[in-house]
Amino acid sequence: MEKEYNTLEYYNSNAKSYFENTIKGDFQENYNRFLSRISKGALILDFGCGSGRDSKYFLENGYKVEAIDGSKELCKLASEYIGQDVKCMKFEELNEENIYDGIWACSSILHVTKEELPKILEKMINALKPNGIIYTCFKKGEGYEIKEGKYYNFLTREELESILKNMGTKTKIVDYFETVGSTKRSSGVIWTNYIIQKVFE
Repeated sequence: MEKEYNTLEYYNSNAKSYFENTIKGDFQENYNRFLSRISKGALILDFGCGSGRDSKYFLENGYKVEAIDGSKELCKLASEYIGQDVKCMKFEELNEENIYDGIWACSSILHVTKEELPKILEKMINALKPNGIIYTCFKKGEGYEIKEGKYYNFLTREELESILKNMGTKTKIVDYFETVGSTKRSSGVIWTNYIIQKVFE
């Protein structure tokens, strides 16, 4: 029998401990690879911002940030931490078009099921300006798992390339790299990191 999960309920019930266990970590390589592809002062959507750790870094380094998360409890903590409102919304509620220079989806859309992911990625790509980029990461592996009451999608490069190929908007993976988790929660986990660009020829 399929294990049950309620990802948002987990984050609402464990917001404080999750915040404390993810607020620190070494993401400098990830930041550098992402930010090198957008201009200073660009508008970034932190898509599933969690603790607000990455939003804070971007704000402190001269970027404009809109941060969202589906967990109302995490939104409260992140809003206080970054000093601006974090909007509580689900991924499927993103309906903007041609707004963002970059979308940062760190350890967030890995909770989207394989069936739903193409639709969410399409919404993200539509929300980007021409030549805008998406950063996202998944735990390395295949298939999916239910852990701590949360759904985790292990997305391989081949799966992502197949999803992007089936989309009308021209997109491509412009960077792929692997890192080892550096937060208290993800210590030792191998992450696959992708940067996707919305390309107009």
